[in-house]
Amino acid sequence: MPDPRRAIPRTDALLAEPRIAKFAETLGRDLVKAAIQAAQQAARAGEIAPGDVVDGVLARLPASAASLRPVINATGVVVHTNLGRAPLSAAALDALVAAGGATDVEFDLATGERARRGRGALAALAAAVPAAGAVHVVNNNAAALLLCALALAPGREIVVSRGELVEIGDGFRIPDLLASTGARLREVGTTNRTSVRDYADAVGPDTGFVLKVHPSNYRVAGFTSEAALSELAGLGMPVVADIGSGLLAPHPLLPDEPDATSALRAGATVVTASGDKLLGGPQAGLLLGDADVVERLRRHPAARALRVDKLTLAALEATLRGPRPPVRAALDASVASLRERAENLVRALEGVDARVVSCVAAVGGGGAPGVELPSVAVSLPARYAAALRTGEPAVVGRVERDRCLLDLRTVRPEEDAKLREAVRRCG
Repeated sequence: MPDPRRAIPRTDALLAEPRIAKFAETLGRDLVKAAIQAAQQAARAGEIAPGDVVDGVLARLPASAASLRPVINATGVVVHTNLGRAPLSAAALDALVAAGGATDVEFDLATGERARRGRGALAALAAAVPAAGAVHVVNNNAAALLLCALALAPGREIVVSRGELVEIGDGFRIPDLLASTGARLREVGTTNRTSVRDYADAVGPDTGFVLKVHPSNYRVAGFTSEAALSELAGLGMPVVADIGSGLLAPHPLLPDEPDATSALRAGATVVTASGDKLLGGPQAGLLLGDADVVERLRRHPAARALRVDKLTLAALEATLRGPRPPVRAALDASVASLRERAENLVRALEGVDARVVSCVAAVGGGGAPGVELPSVAVSLPARYAAALRTGEPAVVGRVERDRCLLDLRTVRPEEDAKLREAVRRCG
């Protein structure tokens, strides 16, 4: 009997096969060749017939040349760090595509001369926070704080409360970040109580600035006190306020979450914040404040190493100028609308053990710790969690009391149909 493996198509023949060849244009030859080799190996192992190798190749081709997979966030965590934090608005996504080619990011089309980089995004940010004398953007909030230390406190002291020496995730700690710049931390107060007098006693000729950090990913409750920004502003030293979550103005659902506008009006010299949390935009570090100080930060040599690319600038501007981003929509969604969507989904899942349940969502992303957002979920047997997570599209929910909850506060309404089909495929 002839060896059936001799019937397995050769690599060059498969690369030339029309149904496969077209993918080399979109995915690249290397990815297509890897899928071919995997299908050939499956045929040699007897897992598929030689005549099914072409279909085997097509089944193994990835959806795109990038390994990141789209995910439907049904966790109930609005700003989920592990899922990329803020999902971008349609306007921001369109801006990313437009900025993908050659753009006028640093060029004036009218004069044909060089122009200020990202001027549109900076103008949009300045318009969103009129209380700021000037604005600048770097690649994340940690970079914004790093730049402040490099420019305002080289070899000098940064006065900060012991209760605000926070760890921001994955083992990174603000004290280590600041110390890496050569600045010295002058810790004042205690873990639970720090007064303006503690700061005043520490401030002196060697002070670079006073740092006020919002403990955005934890709460200290009980016998506590802290100095207000307005009190620190009266010490005669620059005050850098790290508000963290990127809220630019007060939000009625988050009364205890600091915002950039209020911080500046209270006397902060510079406010640092994130772009990919409550603002709902791309990853970025926002610097807002005194015009002279922000210009000093912008002109520091390290600012070049921390600058953002054209894609970030485009997405940030579209987020600021465009329609309500998904994060804001998720925060503002009414429980009644969530319940109506959940009931429609359950009705469409006839034959599936699906129920409508009330639940609690969270802001996440190091913002508004302890704030509970009333929400509604579709409840399924726990076994659905893994099947949905590994399906197409991937759906990430959470398991509570042996049930898989798909929290609709973090699922965009336009994703409901995909969510319904994903559940059906797991049934």
